[in-house]
Amino acid sequence: LAMLRGEADCAVHSLKDVPMVVEAPFALPAFLPRADHADAFISNQFVDIAALPPGACVGTSSLRRQAQLRALRPDLEIRDLRGNVNTRLARLDAGDYDAIVLACAGILRLDLGARIRARLAPPSWLPAPAQGAIAVECRDDDPAVAELLAGLDDAATRRCVGAERAMNRALHGSCHVPVAALAQLQGNALVLQGLVGDAGTGRLVRAEASGPAHAPGSLGGEVAQMLLARGAGALLPGPATT
Repeated sequence: LAMLRGEADCAVHSLKDVPMVVEAPFALPAFLPRADHADAFISNQFVDIAALPPGACVGTSSLRRQAQLRALRPDLEIRDLRGNVNTRLARLDAGDYDAIVLACAGILRLDLGARIRARLAPPSWLPAPAQGAIAVECRDDDPAVAELLAGLDDAATRRCVGAERAMNRALHGSCHVPVAALAQLQGNALVLQGLVGDAGTGRLVRAEASGPAHAPGSLGGEVAQMLLARGAGALLPGPATT
């Protein structure tokens, strides 16, 4: 609203929380260099997920994280955990949970990296689409500001998150559904891994493909269709079909 009223020229967002379609009169002229994309396993007693005893309590409200936890360790007790980073860490320290899962990027930006016991990373674990990336938003009818912000844009980040968000968009996903994705540059190619999960059962549907780095949107659409062909549509709340 501040931008619409002319009170602000731009806004800064965590890209994983930005809607898959940015409607007029807004645009995203800059994606800053991506921070750590991984999730963080945090515990005061245990070094990683495998070290948790049967029935251990893990805190997360993310359906994506719940699905992957259940796939790896169906014996765990998974409880909701909400609030800012400090609130969630305080709940862990109070003994409410044996471990919690947060984004590495948020922990590191608060200079709390010492709390991370293990990075949850591919191939066994995938992050939210665009996790770790920061987007700068402005009005699309303000070319002077858009041009100024374009100088902050990181081309590699734009390509990677472009593929991830295109996949999520094709699946009609959002940050509230159990969809995960990670794109990585390998020379002139882009490799995209995608996942759709069921937070209740731990069922995971995976797909991976590569394509030219200059066409991230096409790659995202291709991986989405692969996921749907493998049955991912049944795990999604939206109208995605094969």
